[in-house]
Amino acid sequence: MSIYRTVKPLILGSGSPRRKDLLHSAGLKFEIKPATCDEPAPLHGQDPEDYAIKMAELKAENVAANNPGNYVLGSDTIVVRDNDILGKPVDREDAYRMVKSLCGRNHKVISGCALISPEGEKTSYAVSTEVEFIDFNEAAVRAYAATGEPDDKAGAYAIQGQGAFLVKGICGSYTNVVGLPLAKVIETLVSYGVIIPGDG
Repeated sequence: MSIYRTVKPLILGSGSPRRKDLLHSAGLKFEIKPATCDEPAPLHGQDPEDYAIKMAELKAENVAANNPGNYVLGSDTIVVRDNDILGKPVDREDAYRMVKSLCGRNHKVISGCALISPEGEKTSYAVSTEVEFIDFNEAAVRAYAATGEPDDKAGAYAIQGQGAFLVKGICGSYTNVVGLPLAKVIETLVSYGVIIPGDG
């Protein structure tokens, strides 16, 4: 028995296994077609939420252009420290520095989402979650960076993986920190009639 049933063609414009798993957990059926567009860096002084939304829209539009007749969901998740957007680490040393800079303080995880209908109607929004890290010592942070888990993660950590040891608490959506604000996404898909409750 699934929680939701997909009744209109849906594409996830992302290759993220975490986003795929979150949508599957609610019973959704969809195709996966990652966006192939370049991801421009944020402009100087650009609002982080605005940047996350623009990136989600860019990805959704890229996939929708080549897949007519489908609803397309695009998403982009960023980590923000003192209004500075942290990308993915370039190497293990960068991962260490990034995680260490978050220890003992709060930061925000922001996901931008965009849904484009077959008719070209677009709905986009951002969801923000505040995350607090415990102040771990250098050896623990270096050991985490050495695991390789932070390599392809914005902010250089995975709350759903070994990086959970860093997290003292969160305020907001947990799934948003994983990579997709599931409750808001489900709400949007229901409002468009893309999914309905139950197996039917």
